[in-house]
This record gives sequence, C-alpha cells and structure tokens, in this order.
Amino acid sequence: MNTWTHTARPHSGIWLLGFLALSGIGQVQAQEMPKTLAQAVTMEQADRLPITDFYSTPANLAATKPGDLLRKEAFSGYSLPKGATAVRILYHSLDSTGQDVATSGVVLIPAGTPPPKGWPVIAWAHGTSGVARLCAPSAMKDVYYGDEGLMPMVAAGFAVVATDYHGLGTEGAHQYVNKVAQAHDVVNSIPAARAAVSSLGLKWVVDGHSQGGLAAWGVAEAQYDLKDPNYLGAVSVAGVARESDFFGHLSNTPGVGFYLAFMAAGIHARYPQFNPHDLLSDSVLEHYADVTAKGCFFYGYATYAAAPVGTLLRPNWEKSAWIHRFFEGNALANAPIGGPLFVIAGEADQTVPIDAVRAAVKRMCVAKRLVTFRSYPGLDHDPTMENSTPDQLEWIRARFAGKPAISNCAAGAT
Repeated sequence: MNTWTHTARPHSGIWLLGFLALSGIGQVQAQEMPKTLAQAVTMEQADRLPITDFYSTPANLAATKPGDLLRKEAFSGYSLPKGATAVRILYHSLDSTGQDVATSGVVLIPAGTPPPKGWPVIAWAHGTSGVARLCAPSAMKDVYYGDEGLMPMVAAGFAVVATDYHGLGTEGAHQYVNKVAQAHDVVNSIPAARAAVSSLGLKWVVDGHSQGGLAAWGVAEAQYDLKDPNYLGAVSVAGVARESDFFGHLSNTPGVGFYLAFMAAGIHARYPQFNPHDLLSDSVLEHYADVTAKGCFFYGYATYAAAPVGTLLRPNWEKSAWIHRFFEGNALANAPIGGPLFVIAGEADQTVPIDAVRAAVKRMCVAKRLVTFRSYPGLDHDPTMENSTPDQLEWIRARFAGKPAISNCAAGAT
C-alpha cells in the first residue's frame, strides 16, 4: 500500500466545515432531538454496541504497514438490508502527522452473488458522530447513518467500506475534522477491506457527508499524488465554509454549541499545545470533559441546547495561532485533485451556507479542476444527503461503467 503525507498548500481563505453531524440542528425536526440529557443518554444507549477487545491496538502494529489488515470479525448485530452481511475490520492507518495508528471500520456486503469482477466498492466517510471512543459508527446498531444514504448504497449493490476514523472505537485521540487524518483512514481502509473480504472488486470511489465531505475531498487531493489506478472519483456532500464565519456561527446559533467543544477537542488532538480554555467560555468548559468522553452527538446537543447564544466563546479566541494553523491544515479548493469530484449542497442548508460551497467550487473551476456541482432547492443539511443519494449513485455508477465525468463549470455551475 502506498502512503502519502500532507504537503501544505497556499492559503485559500476557504475551509471545509466538516464539523456537521448526522442530525444537524436545522435539518431535524425538534421532536427528534433529545429534550433532556437523560433522554439523550437513553437514545444513544439504545443504539450502542460494546467496544470490545476487537478495537484494541495490537502489539504488532509497528511490524505492519499502512493499509494492512490487523484483525477482522464477522458481525451480525447491525440493522442491514435483507441478506446483507458485515465484517468488522481493524487496520493500520496514519494520523495527520504520519504517525502509525490502528483504525476500525466495517465492510457492508450486499445480498446475492457478486459480479464477476467483485462487488463495486464505495468507501464511506461519515459525518460527525462525536469525539469519544464510544462514538464509532461500527459500534452502533444502525452504523450511525442508517437509511440516510448508507444502507441505500448497500441495497443498490455496492459493498461499503465504512471507516470509523482513528480514535472512534480505537484507542487514542480522535483528530476531529482533520482532512489529512480522515483521508488517511479512508485510503488505508480499502486494501484492508479487500484482505478481509475476498468478494470485493478492485475499483472504488469515496463518498462522504459533512465531516466526511472533508475526508472525501481530502482523498481526492491525496489521489493527485497516489494515482491509484483503481480509484474512480469522490463525492463530497454539504461541507464548505469560511474560517471567518465558523466559530461565530456556532456561538450565535441556538443549539449547536456542542460543536465548539468537539472542535476544541479536535484542535487539541492535532496540536497538544492548544488549550481549549483559549477558545471556550467557562460555561462550555464546565461540561467539556463530559461531552468529549461520556457521550456522542445527542449527548453533546442536550448538554448545551439551552446555552444562551453569544456566550460560548472566550474573548479574543481569534488570537490563538493554533486555531489558525488548524484551519490552514484543512484548506480546500486550492490544491489539485486526482480523478473527478462531485460536490453537492443544499440551498437551504442552515449549517453549511451554500454561498461558501459555491465559492469553493468556483475556485476549482477557475483552476480547471474536474469538478461537477449540483445544488438542491429547499433542502437543509441532512435532507440534502438523503434526497441526493439517487443522484450520487447515478454519478458513481457512471464512474464504474467507465464513462468520463464531465465538469459543468463552463455551464455556470455556481
């Protein structure tokens, strides 16, 4: 397996906001969100599977290389399409600094007999589940996204290789919303999955939503150097915003304060010199340890749901050099990509403003990258993922059929 390391790109002023979750606030009906912390705990426990010894880092990690399969187990505890099966995997990956890590995930295998060349593969990059070890999608009965794109892909005849990202399930800090770390986890999951499941084909695409939209775009950038002949392209759904809009939006939008805690944890995981105190107000710090260790998305939401807007940030937080370094490491739309990129956004997305997505795509068009952009009127963050799944699958099928992708930049895509 080839490895790759991140090369800093010039500052672009555009950033991928992969911090958004499976159930972002603007796109979920209020009755679906927990009203109390106790209710959040109950909801998460009902979906949770135990973190067993399967997820522990093996002693021989250093003797293996990125992409190597470390461990596998068939698992029957998921809610899958009829006839589909699952195999959990533990594999060798890299964090954002190139350090060796163990990452977990699961391979979802469609019902029926695979095609002569094996199942076509979608590498799935999930949205925000949390930052605690117990927030691994492979340790959830619905694999976290459930029917929101993920299971329809399996039902459509694709094998899905769904990484958890390092630190979710596995030991070690999760480098939350880190383009390089999460792209490493996606790229390295593919050879490991093939070693675990012999019916997988060689050809693959990556598809990601929200935090996974960052990962998918990162994979596209990585493939410019990797040039994997079996890689066919990337789908990035709902995720670009400017740094200047970022933390202010979170602080001033009701119900999303927990993302600030998650982001602080992610910055600290990447830059240990960063102190969350430099970003978060005392009222957020009071529960920071709990929301980053004891629960996942709903737990974080319920903890900060009633926090008054405008009170979540520490004064002068923008002076932190580590925050700016973090965003610079996640810069998008100013680097070449390998293969075609399909960018999707909802025109009514309340958490990822479409104007920022359009700006990123425009930058790609100016650089003559092979990018296709599609927006969906009236759709918020998660409905965009769910309702665009048929179009995603159509685009993906065309790549597996060998049809050339066609940029719609000249047609005024933005």
